[in-house]
Amino acid sequence: MKLPAFAPSAADPVRRHLLLGGAALAAIPMPPFRALAQDRYPSRPIEFVVPWGPGGGADQLARRLGKWIEAELKVSVPVVNVPGATGNTGMTKLLTAPADGHTMAILIGDTLATIAGGAGRWKLADVIPLGIMIRQPTGLFVKNDSKYKTLDDLLGDARKQEIKVAILGFGSVDEILVSQLTAKGAKLRLVPFASPGERYASILGGHADVLCEQAGDIRSFLDSNQMRPLVFFADAPAPGFARVQLAKDAGFPIVISQFRAVVVRSGTDAKQVSVLGSAIEKAAQTPDFSKYLQDEFAYADSFIGLKGAASFLERELRSIEANSAKKAT
Repeated sequence: MKLPAFAPSAADPVRRHLLLGGAALAAIPMPPFRALAQDRYPSRPIEFVVPWGPGGGADQLARRLGKWIEAELKVSVPVVNVPGATGNTGMTKLLTAPADGHTMAILIGDTLATIAGGAGRWKLADVIPLGIMIRQPTGLFVKNDSKYKTLDDLLGDARKQEIKVAILGFGSVDEILVSQLTAKGAKLRLVPFASPGERYASILGGHADVLCEQAGDIRSFLDSNQMRPLVFFADAPAPGFARVQLAKDAGFPIVISQFRAVVVRSGTDAKQVSVLGSAIEKAAQTPDFSKYLQDEFAYADSFIGLKGAASFLERELRSIEANSAKKAT
């Protein structure tokens, strides 16, 4: 009987050799495709959680930084806005995601402050900071045509009637800073807005009288003369506003600068942390990042890399805890 052309006969030594060789290769165990993919990091997009609504400083930072590091990491870095609970809703999303280096988040000073106040349901040890990206003084701002020209104008009126102050959220640094004014008799009603857009609109629309914010976050309103600063909570003149009064010179000494950091969940592999930290540090060394800090009226030496970021957060938490205790008394 004639065999089909594709079936080697026992008398064909070449075909028999190839067949036996193929069988031997098939018997060698191969690692599954998933294991091979996991050896490469990052192996898929890295989700960047912003615990605030679109349009604010945290959102702007995440979108800029995500674009800067995509080329280095060779994966996309999509931004996901998860507002609520002074940033703690977004932090919950980070802390319930796998510690596999494929989720990171923006952590700001106001969210850190909720730990000191007991509102935060997590601990500083639950996160690993990859870098402190930006540090800015917080100030009080009013609509450009506001009757308040100075801090004294505001305080004089606030001793006679209630004035509404738009803040980021309860338990935040905003609350600590403003509370030192209320402790001396100012009737300031705190009105929280998780959405930056709503917070800014409240001033322009007359739903609030004063805004507690960083100048860089509302630069478009400052440049278009829709808002102006009254005072800054800072130890030295705020970048870009050398002539604007400092609250400490009026007897309000609590100074806590706003910061925005990038963090991952504790338990993330050290090599993955190193890859992310390195990508972020390279971005921070670019001319684009320097210009970003300047445009945001931020401190020129804002950036703190992976080696110093954890110590910075620990110091900030101790400062917030100490000033929260002063507010309570």
